[in-house]
Amino acid sequence: MNSKLALITGATAGIGLECARIMAENGLNLIITGRRDERLKELKEELESGNSIKVKTLCFDVRSRDTVNAALESLEDEWSKVDILVNNAGLALGLENVHQGNHEDWEQMIDTNVKGLLYVSKVIVNQMVDRRVGQIINISSIAGKESYPNGAVYCATKHAVSALSKAMRIELAPHGVKVSTVCPGAAETEFSVVRFKGDQDKADNVYTGFEPLKARDVAETIWFVASRPAHVNIDDVLIMPTAQATARDIFRSKD
Repeated sequence: MNSKLALITGATAGIGLECARIMAENGLNLIITGRRDERLKELKEELESGNSIKVKTLCFDVRSRDTVNAALESLEDEWSKVDILVNNAGLALGLENVHQGNHEDWEQMIDTNVKGLLYVSKVIVNQMVDRRVGQIINISSIAGKESYPNGAVYCATKHAVSALSKAMRIELAPHGVKVSTVCPGAAETEFSVVRFKGDQDKADNVYTGFEPLKARDVAETIWFVASRPAHVNIDDVLIMPTAQATARDIFRSKD
């Protein structure tokens, strides 16, 4: 393969899906991962039919270190040299105070948002260091910059993503590997549906009275970061809807 190769985790919906689309439109070959195999296959067909690229699907849960290692270490030579890693897989679950929180929700958020990012990065970054080229783009959140009540554990995981990104940037700069963080504010994706465990009405209420970010808005920002020249690294980007001023302050219309 002659063009660059990007690996995107959590590519079956939302920001990851739009990121795959925009990178395909710009001629990158792709490895797309997620937990929903049928969606991955449908996306592969869509991307390959509409663009002159190759797409490989890997169905796994980033929470399982053994599965991550098996999937990534088994890549054939032409698929093993990843130029851009987008650590997008992540989720929020619940909106409770810490003393009322669900332990299983906590563990799933920590295992996905923090440990999953580490598991995937460890495999991919090693080959980037060997080649002295590559870029990691970690998807954090406004919650990685500001904590808010009833979201303490999710905020903690995204603060961890931001901290990991800063440390990785220092560690990998001598090896020619770029590290960036993209932090979206309120974006209308499956995020709130997942947070409220399928309650569509609650999810819809999150975005009433203002125009939230679309997944494509965030994907375009990710592509800007990914498409800078080799000597340019965008360390950290915070992207918010115009109506959102802080993690908690969203100015909604009264209509």
